[in-house]
Amino acid sequence: MDWIATSWRAVGLVAVTATGMYAGLILVTRIAGLRSFSKMSSFDFAVTVAIGSVLAGAVIAEDPPLLQALAALAVLYTLQIGVAMARSRSKGVQRVVDNTPLLLMAGRDVLHHNLRAAQVTEADLRAKLREANVLTLDHVHAVVMETTGDISVLHGEPGAELDRALLQGVRGAERLPGP
Repeated sequence: MDWIATSWRAVGLVAVTATGMYAGLILVTRIAGLRSFSKMSSFDFAVTVAIGSVLAGAVIAEDPPLLQALAALAVLYTLQIGVAMARSRSKGVQRVVDNTPLLLMAGRDVLHHNLRAAQVTEADLRAKLREANVLTLDHVHAVVMETTGDISVLHGEPGAELDRALLQGVRGAERLPGP
């Protein structure tokens, strides 16, 4: 039964810390802006996971360290804002921080080498096609693994032209037919 029991002091500290962290999270999210919880880059995702970890760690610690956790949140948000600004100003920083999108299908053709590179199975690919409401492979123009790990399915009527500008920067895009 000891694993269930706790002191009322500990419960009170958790409540105060959780409330403080919640208020702090709202404050720094409002300051940092809309990008705070985006998945636009792998760095954004990593910061979001780290923020959740700081929040959870602070709330369940034996003596919840509210000011330390708030400082950690402030540092993570500051880093996220700094990296986002550096990414927008420098291609070098962008190359270091971001993954490159990867073509997984060119029309009906599954690019098995790219699937292996992305660690995506054919079953994963079929699931994404179904999720995108693809009814026939003839409607698939391209499938891209994005920098965030999301998979985008570009599909439409057979013969419809795919705007190549949509595939700018995608590794393997040269495999697509057309101009």
